[in-house]
Amino acid sequence: MALLLLADPSEEKLRSYLPASRCFVASCNGGVVGACVIQPLGSSAHELMCVAVDPAHQRSGYGHALLKHVVDLFRESGARTLQVGTGSFGYQLAFYQRHGFRVTGIDRDFFIDNYPEPLFEDGIQLFDMLRLTLAILPK
Repeated sequence: MALLLLADPSEEKLRSYLPASRCFVASCNGGVVGACVIQPLGSSAHELMCVAVDPAHQRSGYGHALLKHVVDLFRESGARTLQVGTGSFGYQLAFYQRHGFRVTGIDRDFFIDNYPEPLFEDGIQLFDMLRLTLAILPK
């Protein structure tokens, strides 16, 4: 749970979507260093609920490897899209865009309406959530 809270600071929200989701982990020397949670939206669409990598292992390729594994796995299962919601700025947005995700919508005031405490990144308060979609093409 501590690792997932790095990506979604609300344990209540995490616990609400975990039962209907699939969880994947990245490990190093027998320890979990990364995790992601995927929730089905339909037969060919899924939502990436969170991706988290332990700060000591960030920028070491674990997030990339985890996301690549998940995309390949869902491609093989017939998925056609993978969606994610993230803040409107910051390293998470760049991470998803480097992996081919494109902005497809904006949830205005999402972070204000869905979290009891203000969320900040790099000293800037988060207000809106960007919705991004990755088209998963068959190989």
